[in-house]
Amino acid sequence: MGIVDSPNGNGHKKKGKRGSKRIGFRLDMTPMVDVAFLLLTFFMLTTTFSKSNTMEINTPPEKLEVKVAENNVMTMRIAGDGMAYCSLGNEAPKRIPLYDTNDARQLSMSTQLRTLLKQQTASNQKLVIVVKLSDKAKYKHLVDIIDELNLMKIDRFSLDDYTEQDALEVKRAV
Repeated sequence: MGIVDSPNGNGHKKKGKRGSKRIGFRLDMTPMVDVAFLLLTFFMLTTTFSKSNTMEINTPPEKLEVKVAENNVMTMRIAGDGMAYCSLGNEAPKRIPLYDTNDARQLSMSTQLRTLLKQQTASNQKLVIVVKLSDKAKYKHLVDIIDELNLMKIDRFSLDDYTEQDALEVKRAV
């Protein structure tokens, strides 16, 4: 609290002396510091910290080359038109919608795409899925595909660059 000091201690001046008209003043800052630290600890303890939404991707060393038989590779090309173009080996790609649009509120991964992935991984344990994303495609498509692969417990997939050859393959899709 604030304290007012008088020249002679009791608040009255002695007669005949000219004293200073200035009264000393001292402000005790202890209660304000206590309140500040109380508020600081209150907000620190009651605030919830959100966990960042990150996805862990393990990448192999760049100089390591892995050889896989051609019939064990399924290529999934995302051209940016809302379709996935899936091909096994050298087959012509099949055009499959990425999302089911039955529910207008929320887009979910296409049941055709899920069925294809389940069938291919069940029939071939050595299957590696190569996902190629065009520059015209949205980043959300890639995240949704990786989420779907993780939900299906498919851990043998790879990300690769979308090339001109991939654009030609998309054009010859069935």
